[in-house]
Amino acid sequence: MTYSNKRVLLSKRPDALPPADTWAHDVQQITDCPEGHFIVEQHFISLDPAMRGWMRNVRSYIPPVGIDEVMRAGSVGKIVASNHPSFPVGKTVVGTGGVQQYAVTDGKGWHLNPLPDAMMPKALGVLGMPGFTAYFGLLEIGKPQEGDTVLVSGGSGAVGSVVGQIAKLKGCRVVGIAGGAKKCAYMKETLGFDEVIDYKAGPVFKAIRAACPDGVNVYFDNVGGDILDNALANLAPKARVVICGAISQYNQTKPAGPSNYLSLLVNRATMEGFVVFDFAKRYGEAAQQMGAWMQEGKLHSQEDVYQGIENFHETFLRLFSGEKLGKLILQVKD
Repeated sequence: MTYSNKRVLLSKRPDALPPADTWAHDVQQITDCPEGHFIVEQHFISLDPAMRGWMRNVRSYIPPVGIDEVMRAGSVGKIVASNHPSFPVGKTVVGTGGVQQYAVTDGKGWHLNPLPDAMMPKALGVLGMPGFTAYFGLLEIGKPQEGDTVLVSGGSGAVGSVVGQIAKLKGCRVVGIAGGAKKCAYMKETLGFDEVIDYKAGPVFKAIRAACPDGVNVYFDNVGGDILDNALANLAPKARVVICGAISQYNQTKPAGPSNYLSLLVNRATMEGFVVFDFAKRYGEAAQQMGAWMQEGKLHSQEDVYQGIENFHETFLRLFSGEKLGKLILQVKD
């Protein structure tokens, strides 16, 4: 059988916010499933801030996407052809299939997904890489203790929303930062954060100081820039700062570093970056625990799904415009 595969290929490496011609669209005809491989019909593609970093030709934790290669992205779909004994036809799988309708793979980095079809998008969100990022970043790097004040930027996003909820489950007081009344209401009313800060509404430093009068014990940073600087200026003694991302800086030609870093010295605090792939062998642990929390009604997730591979660029830009709520996903199955 022949599969007509719409693909999105990286055409150039942008310096700032990627324009539409950063990518090219083509159609590939897949006519063969090699021995030891299988073909996935992809249903949903994960859109994540990390994709912006993967476009840069710089040293990082993972090689950059090559020019004229399929744009890297996480994905979930069903196996439609297989010459691989561990991946039979009809099974749902999760992996890094890229921005395309079909993926031909030898199975490395892929795993079977037991979720029912209706919950497929959650394999790219709370029960996938963003959820695992929140779980391990907070618990292993942030090390929250009961009674701690946990501040999380990007608190309404795919990672930050889970960070805040796990912190609440661990007995912490949670303050979330996001932009706009809708996102702040979501954090407070749906996610159960104790306090919220709308960074668009006024000076962030004063808002953090008011919401965290005894200082911040754990700061989980997803945005970098000025908000990181303001958080550093409000640390409590022995605070832990978790560097997960810096979405405010990804499209800057000259990214800015923090100027308040001496607060780490004064408060005997630590600041540590991490990459979720370092915890790959423990993904099952995170999935089991968060799945249990979801079944108990203790963990909420929100997926923001848009349609059509031809709308990849427009949807991708929502990561940086803030025009999304929760996990951003592109549905690519016609």
